[in-house]
Amino acid sequence: MTDDATFTERELDVMSVLWKAGSGTVAEVREALSLELGYTSVLKMLQILEEKGLVRHEAEGRAYRYFPRVAQEDAGAHALRRIVDKIFQGSAEMAVARLVSERGVTPAEAGRLKALLDESATREEEA
Repeated sequence: MTDDATFTERELDVMSVLWKAGSGTVAEVREALSLELGYTSVLKMLQILEEKGLVRHEAEGRAYRYFPRVAQEDAGAHALRRIVDKIFQGSAEMAVARLVSERGVTPAEAGRLKALLDESATREEEA
């Protein structure tokens, strides 16, 4: 994924469908969206995503089937880095604190987060 690849809110909606399903035709993506969008609007978004290099298509009969070219995890990591850098001035602590205060965590999630934080702190001490 290129460093300048970003998604608009609607593009992210479309990508979410493709990531979940693995692929989709315009009609399938449109049906899976929780938004009321016309066929041509969904088609245009897929064409824009393809121009950006984020999806590809293959002919399937008279339709095209679209596939994500970027993994959901990679897009998430890229988006999170941008958010931390631009909104939280590079502070992972501020970002995590905000997320936890907004969403909360289960005891199991808290345990996993603590283990990740401990592992990160150990790596920093060794560096």
